[in-house]
Amino acid sequence: METQTNGQAADPGDRERSAAGIRERTETLYRAESRRVFATLIRLLGDFDLAEEALHDAFRAALEQWPREGMPQNPRAWLVSAGRFKAIDGIRRRARFDSVEDVAEQVEAVADETAAPWDAESIEDDRLRLVFTCCHPALAPDAQIALTLREVCGLTTEEIAHAFLSAAPTLAQRIVRAKAKIRDARIPYQVPAPEELPERLESVLRVIYLVFNEGYSASSGDSLTRLDLSGEAIRLGRLLIELLPEPEAIGLLALMLLHESRRTARASPAGELILLADQDRSRWNREQIAEGSALVERALASRRAGPYAIQAAIAAVHANAPSAEATDWSEIVGLYDVLLRVDPSPVIELNRAVAVAMRDGPSAGLALIDAILARGDLQDYRLAHAAQADMYRRLDRTEQARDAYARALALTRQEPERRFLERRLAELH
Repeated sequence: METQTNGQAADPGDRERSAAGIRERTETLYRAESRRVFATLIRLLGDFDLAEEALHDAFRAALEQWPREGMPQNPRAWLVSAGRFKAIDGIRRRARFDSVEDVAEQVEAVADETAAPWDAESIEDDRLRLVFTCCHPALAPDAQIALTLREVCGLTTEEIAHAFLSAAPTLAQRIVRAKAKIRDARIPYQVPAPEELPERLESVLRVIYLVFNEGYSASSGDSLTRLDLSGEAIRLGRLLIELLPEPEAIGLLALMLLHESRRTARASPAGELILLADQDRSRWNREQIAEGSALVERALASRRAGPYAIQAAIAAVHANAPSAEATDWSEIVGLYDVLLRVDPSPVIELNRAVAVAMRDGPSAGLALIDAILARGDLQDYRLAHAAQADMYRRLDRTEQARDAYARALALTRQEPERRFLERRLAELH
């Protein structure tokens, strides 16, 4: 009979319960830590697909060994080490298909002890390296988004395809080509040097914000929002400022949190769109507003605030106003003036025009929107025509409001927005 160290007979039931508990903890560890382990394996192995295979081999080995032997003191380091040696074994098994020189070179590179540290700090740095690699400016913007969601966030190809309205095989090819470009162009797996950081950081922030926007206000489909995407973007934003606390990274996290705080109030129980002025502010998430507002102050205090920090400051004014009527629209217009100087764009002009209409009346806002559209800017932007229609509606210019709503409706692919615009048109009739 097996005995325990204290001399008492071991209870098979206890062993089974302990093994089941370890398996459950291993599954929890996979959900929480697998992308961290994966990022380190990419650094050590130098190949996305090899690292993915090694990750699954390591967790498979853990599920076999840990219930028998117990969990190691540092499970993450164990998984990294196991994955690395599984990869070396795999390369050697495939040796009969490759030249001896190629295999020797691969094994030598993977087994290089100088690349081996996997302490907690090193692994966190690896996650940041992976973000910057996926968002390298040599990759096309859509490839950056797809690769970040797949490799950093761990979303499946099908989930990403659903979010961005692509066929899964098309998206899979995009990811394959992006990985090949990283390999063939020898794009370094590292955080950029200080002199390269501004350009590279901008690319990372843009990808994170695009992912958040698709989650916060889906570009099409039956749902107004995609919580999985906005949640992943916020998680990436937190990771970024933890490892690289630049003012614009702080500003972006603040902006995402302040927008996210309004999520539950943006739609009715039936999924109908509710405008900002009509939302029940008691349903806004006060913890996210407090955290976002504190981050805004931190970013602005640096005196190096960029577009994300300024947009976050605008969102903070909205979030901290007790009602739409009590909103400080003069401050918002002033912040948009600053934003236009820093990052001029027709969309920012449109947002400023809406704020001017709230401060000075619909005639003032309509004049600005008409000027933007007359230039030819935003002719295919649904929100520009919706804003113009709202100004016409408020001014009782019914026929023009109907035309503008119809134009906005023709450009809208998201079902809750379509239903909202259809209701506005019906009210005019």
